[in-house]
Amino acid sequence: MTTLISFTITGIIFLNIFLAIALIFLERRDATSTWSWLLVLFFIPVFGFIIYLLFGRRLRQKHLFRWEGRSRIGINQLIDYQIEAIENGTLDFQLDDTEHYKDMIYLHLRNNHAVLTQDNAVQIFNDGKAKFDALIDDLESAKDHIHFQYYIIRLDILGNRILDVLIRKAKAGVKVRVLFDDIGSRTLYKRHFKELIEHGGEVESFFPSILPLINTRLNYRNHRKIVVIDGRIGYIGGFNVGDEYLGHNKKFGYWRDTHLRIEGSALHPLQTRFILDWNQASADHDIEYADRYFPVIPRKGEVGMQIVSSGPDSEWEQIKDGYLKMIFIARKYIYIQTPYFIPDVSFLDALRIACLSGVDVRIMIPNKPDHMFVYWATYSNIGYLLKAGAKVYIYENGFLHTKQIVVDDELSTVGTANIDVRSFKLNFEINAFIYDREKSHELAELFEQDMRLSSELTLEMYNDRSRMIKIKESISRLVSPIL
Repeated sequence: MTTLISFTITGIIFLNIFLAIALIFLERRDATSTWSWLLVLFFIPVFGFIIYLLFGRRLRQKHLFRWEGRSRIGINQLIDYQIEAIENGTLDFQLDDTEHYKDMIYLHLRNNHAVLTQDNAVQIFNDGKAKFDALIDDLESAKDHIHFQYYIIRLDILGNRILDVLIRKAKAGVKVRVLFDDIGSRTLYKRHFKELIEHGGEVESFFPSILPLINTRLNYRNHRKIVVIDGRIGYIGGFNVGDEYLGHNKKFGYWRDTHLRIEGSALHPLQTRFILDWNQASADHDIEYADRYFPVIPRKGEVGMQIVSSGPDSEWEQIKDGYLKMIFIARKYIYIQTPYFIPDVSFLDALRIACLSGVDVRIMIPNKPDHMFVYWATYSNIGYLLKAGAKVYIYENGFLHTKQIVVDDELSTVGTANIDVRSFKLNFEINAFIYDREKSHELAELFEQDMRLSSELTLEMYNDRSRMIKIKESISRLVSPIL
């Protein structure tokens, strides 16, 4: 027995050493994340190994998303043209609002191959009922296809209402495709879409579990929310599908989020992103190029926009880079709304420098947590920026889930990416970067309306926090790189 125990302990020690070597020399993570996982492995033997297998393994990046149709719709050629035209000073910017940020547009073109479109009409929703009423009306009007992707889909009252529409459209000959994240929608299975599938609809889950409760890619989730209808109408933003997003959850109350309805050429990159995600998830129903998915779209408006996506399939953090560029550009103000605020040091320092340079930095976070450790890590980071002069607001009218940044009434972004390590490095995310004075001003006004429904957290109030809160912050800050 003694020999068996000794052999087991020796095995655990060697296993931890092997994993530590793999972390340091093979996976080449950043130093903060490496130290965090080393602490987990050495202080929680055996269980730390299981946690690492579920949450810590790096994702193989090569050829994760492939679609030959990109060349058919001319996106690659358009990107090359726009890059060269900006370099030569010959790109036709239709509004001064857009041209003013040509360096940021250039960043997204090179960093993410995010084509610039300048003919979009955008409608902003900050209320779940209004957003879903509009979405359902658009689904009802579909003539050719519906591409429907959400991180969370719940088949409650709202979810079944939408599913009924999708089934009815499938019966009428509309091609319906539904994509959901396997962990985000953990209680959802293909069998729940039996009637839709029977009428020609197709349903896929992203990174499905091998066995119930066992998913070796648990840490890498598709957090994107995309709807494309007939290649002409698109939706992107923070709302998932479920009754709580209509404010019907007693724990969270009113759900404050932001979503965009888009018409215009931005639908082409949005459609492309859906197809890339779908083809990755689909075993035998890949979408091939067809003109029906990329119709010629008449000019709908004048909003300049880039659709930017990011995820662990890339070594660069494209949406975070866009956020940082917005901070660097700001001269008057930066308005940030996010449910989670756990950025890395580069992001915190950029905001700190902006504060110290006289930029009016305002950050709004929820008044209640949906994840306890995340909430206290957020609180800790907020304290750091309060000392630099940032203004912090705690939203009191329910749960704040919106992910938006507005800079100087001219530049804004809305999408799925939170300001945390998970969104920057681990999740597959998508954001619209908007170069338009009118829409950015509208988002700024929504922020200022939310300020009236918030309480301000001052530096004095933060310094007076209890010893227990300080302990919670310290623990949460320690594990924040792997949250």
